[in-house]
Amino acid sequence: MGRVHSIETMGALDGPGLRMVVFLQGCPLRCRYCHNPDTWAAQGGEERSAAELAARAARYKRFFGREGGVTFSGGEPLMQAEFVLECVQALHGAGIHCALDTGAGLWNEAAARLFDAVDLVILDVKHSDPAEFRRLTGGDIGTLDQALAHLRATQKPVWARQVIVEGYTQSAEQVCALKEKLAGIHVAKIELLPYHTLGVHKWKALGIPYALEGVKPPSAEEMAALNALVR
Repeated sequence: MGRVHSIETMGALDGPGLRMVVFLQGCPLRCRYCHNPDTWAAQGGEERSAAELAARAARYKRFFGREGGVTFSGGEPLMQAEFVLECVQALHGAGIHCALDTGAGLWNEAAARLFDAVDLVILDVKHSDPAEFRRLTGGDIGTLDQALAHLRATQKPVWARQVIVEGYTQSAEQVCALKEKLAGIHVAKIELLPYHTLGVHKWKALGIPYALEGVKPPSAEEMAALNALVR
């Protein structure tokens, strides 16, 4: 059994094609811009079995088409790596594509096995600098570096993402550092995501002070300039 925060049945932003997105409960990071702080607690959500999730995904399989499938997100799905691996094995048995959306907030043998099992890793690179990574997430960049080393060795296809936040990642230097961080990895796509405030109401509902109060989302022009560096 695993603990699931919520399920989005027809997501179009978390991997290729239309996808069922399973948001797992629990996360070791405390990202200052997190839009799902209600997934942090490991004991939240509801208990679900791998068989239950696979059966639900099978009902939507005809909508997935050739590119769609199931994406495991969070929270940090690596906190429940063995459960997610069981889900992936069941889904693969039904011929369903599986993606893992992770910030690599932890790393161990179970996480490595899960990376190897999925068809695509969607890797959220919070920051490329150790000190800035800790300032932004409260965590240690070492787990991300271990995940990157594993991806470099296995050449698993990766979609890399970074949230562009004023005062943290919103600079040409940081985007160039991101590209250097990903050197040697089978990167199919790099996505720069503009910071937004859509999850602020959740922080307030949970009584957690919002750390980025007053920070504005980047403009379309600023995002275009940074995306030009990626291209």
